[in-house]
Amino acid sequence: MSNDKNTEAEAKTAGCGDCSRRSLIAATAVVGGVAGISAAVPFAMSFAPSERAKAAGAPVEADISSLKPGDMTTVEWQGKPVWIVRRTPAMLASLKADAELLADPESKRAEQPDYIKGEARTMAGKDEYFVCIGICTHLGCSPTPKFVVGATEGMGDKWQGGFLCPCHGSQFDLAGRVLKSMPAPDNLKIPPYKYLSDTRILIGDDSKGA
Repeated sequence: MSNDKNTEAEAKTAGCGDCSRRSLIAATAVVGGVAGISAAVPFAMSFAPSERAKAAGAPVEADISSLKPGDMTTVEWQGKPVWIVRRTPAMLASLKADAELLADPESKRAEQPDYIKGEARTMAGKDEYFVCIGICTHLGCSPTPKFVVGATEGMGDKWQGGFLCPCHGSQFDLAGRVLKSMPAPDNLKIPPYKYLSDTRILIGDDSKGA
């Protein structure tokens, strides 16, 4: 009788061992499956471009309906600041007055679309609005607007208004043209753009006969 009980106990113990092994295998499979899914998600996500990445090269629309004369607004395009300045008649007049102070008054060296003409560096009939990339052509700093004429903002008596690069002192007029003897070699760049209406500008796209 004793031998029969021992045999039965051993059988139960062996059966429980099988159960434990089966449970361990199942648990391992579940954990492995979860880990596999977790690893697969970021891997798959790496193929999907972020919204910021998609927007980096896309045209950007700017609403200028609330921009008052003498004011400036900034939009981001391709990770760069793009300035839109609504110039007053006095600001436009200053572009003639400071020509002798400029390194490249006719913007012959500047990067700008073919349809950007004249000392105002705008589209024909749109002299009031100046659009440019707000990055100094020296080492890539972003200049600061200094629109007040004269020495009020520490710019000297002959200052006609414009932009000052805080990094190395390059000065630009209200058409983004660099003054002579400055660290910046060229005028500020102008991006491709077009008007969607009188109050909406599309930066980064000049198709359809800009």
